[in-house]
Amino acid sequence: MENKPLIVGRINGVFGVKGWVKVFSFTDPIGNIVSYQPWQVKTAQGWQAMKVCESQAPQGGKAITVHLEGINTREQARDLMGADIAIFRDQLPDDQTGFYWHDLVGMTVENRDGHCLGQIKELVETGAHDVMRVSGEQTYLIPFVMDVYVLSVDFEQKMILVDWPLEQD
Repeated sequence: MENKPLIVGRINGVFGVKGWVKVFSFTDPIGNIVSYQPWQVKTAQGWQAMKVCESQAPQGGKAITVHLEGINTREQARDLMGADIAIFRDQLPDDQTGFYWHDLVGMTVENRDGHCLGQIKELVETGAHDVMRVSGEQTYLIPFVMDVYVLSVDFEQKMILVDWPLEQD
């Protein structure tokens, strides 16, 4: 798998007057974002490596507050508003299942009858099962349940084989 930047959060606010920022974390659990160092932060000048000096646990929701090295004023923090936070794949621990959700985005989905359903656009966490949103001629929402709906995942071919009917209009 490539070692390309993976978006793991976004700076979405300032906190106090000493350069702290509020971060919306895409990680699960949300506090894991702090353990991936350094962050790649998309500034007006492009991607910049930044180190988290201190952090505070979330007060509910998905926002945590962090102090980034070199960001010491409210004005500097404000300049980072809306900035994406990325890490590289080699900063992630090995996943026991062999892949992360972002590994599946863009893969082609084919059903057991050989019909191409489209490509995975995103995976959505739901209460029961994670769901793949597959877009082609139609959009399909297919639960990601191995050995039930998902029969195989082939990273070499970038193909997922599913047990899912070709829906006709």
